[in-house]
Amino acid sequence: MNSLRGVRVLDLTRMLAGPYGTMLLADLGAEVLKVERPGTGDEIRAVGPHFVGGESVYFLSVNRGKRSVAIDLARPEGRALLQRLAAGCDVVVENFRAGVAERLGCDAATLHALNSRLIICGITAFGRTGPDRDLPAFDLTLQARGGMMALTGEPDGAPVRCGVPMGDLAGGLFSALAVSAALYERERTGLGRFIDLSLLDCQVGLLTYAAGNWLMAGDDMGPQGSGHAHATPYQRFATRDGHLVVAVFTDAFWPGFCRAIDRPEWAADPAWATNAARRARLGEALALIGQRLSEEGTEHWLARLYAEGVPAGPVQRVSAVCADPQVIARGMIATMQHPAAGEVRAAGDPLRAGEGERAGFRAAPLLGADTDAVLGELLGMTAGEIGSLRSAGVVG
Repeated sequence: MNSLRGVRVLDLTRMLAGPYGTMLLADLGAEVLKVERPGTGDEIRAVGPHFVGGESVYFLSVNRGKRSVAIDLARPEGRALLQRLAAGCDVVVENFRAGVAERLGCDAATLHALNSRLIICGITAFGRTGPDRDLPAFDLTLQARGGMMALTGEPDGAPVRCGVPMGDLAGGLFSALAVSAALYERERTGLGRFIDLSLLDCQVGLLTYAAGNWLMAGDDMGPQGSGHAHATPYQRFATRDGHLVVAVFTDAFWPGFCRAIDRPEWAADPAWATNAARRARLGEALALIGQRLSEEGTEHWLARLYAEGVPAGPVQRVSAVCADPQVIARGMIATMQHPAAGEVRAAGDPLRAGEGERAGFRAAPLLGADTDAVLGELLGMTAGEIGSLRSAGVVG
């Protein structure tokens, strides 16, 4: 899927939320120019513990498909270059703290004066308005404040951070969605816009029915474990040799589940036949189901549950996911060649899954690898001019 081919994105982001969002835009075919500080680049280039060929695995995982341009924005000459690049782009994405974009001359007012068609997405922790607009945050603090930690973990345990950084990743997803929508809008209006994207807002938006339960029913949900506040059985169970999950979300799946575990009489018993009845006797229901599932192995139960059309699945570690035949068949493990790290592999793009060899990706760039090419192609600068800037420390 190359829906954004011909769109040029100036990526001023670093760390995770912004880079993940701009990587999604690159996956969709956009040309993404990642502007980095000479010498050090994006801070996650130094994040360990894993490095391949001197390159951070963390960085390689969220920056594929981009071109790296090393410019020192602390220098007036660097800021001038940035403005010239922005004038020739369709999108600018930045995640500076409040006031930094203005200081660097890449705020919305300045850039729109240069290019009224620019779509500018400014990602911050709390947005440009509100009492906490200037506070710093990372994924952990956003998950905590945004309600996700309070819903994660076992019911009798302490709040737990989600295993993947949803505070940041949600921001990346929403930024790519917002930019794509703004590009469509520009086709009608001819004008760009500024998108004020708050990572906390993104977390609140993801609360969906959990927020609704409180706002409309007064139910302030706590940790759910692997279970569900509305359905039973819908959770993890221990088997004889591991764990699986069963998702009987509606009563339509209950008879098949009962047949799969050799308890067909439960399907007609009023004490268990409806979700409401099972929820009313939750402890007893889970104990009976748990006992039965513990008597056989995971593969045994999955075969029987699948035969009855019951949603279920194994609890897999990341290593098993990356070797899962369905994941492999869909092309969700991307293989790329990197000039320093050699062959690198990463999670693929679900929007391009199923494209097979056509879904080829370009590995994340070396720091400043495309500086000369981009300045020459987009700004018409000569090798001598670029060399002078490099000697002065303006570009890397």
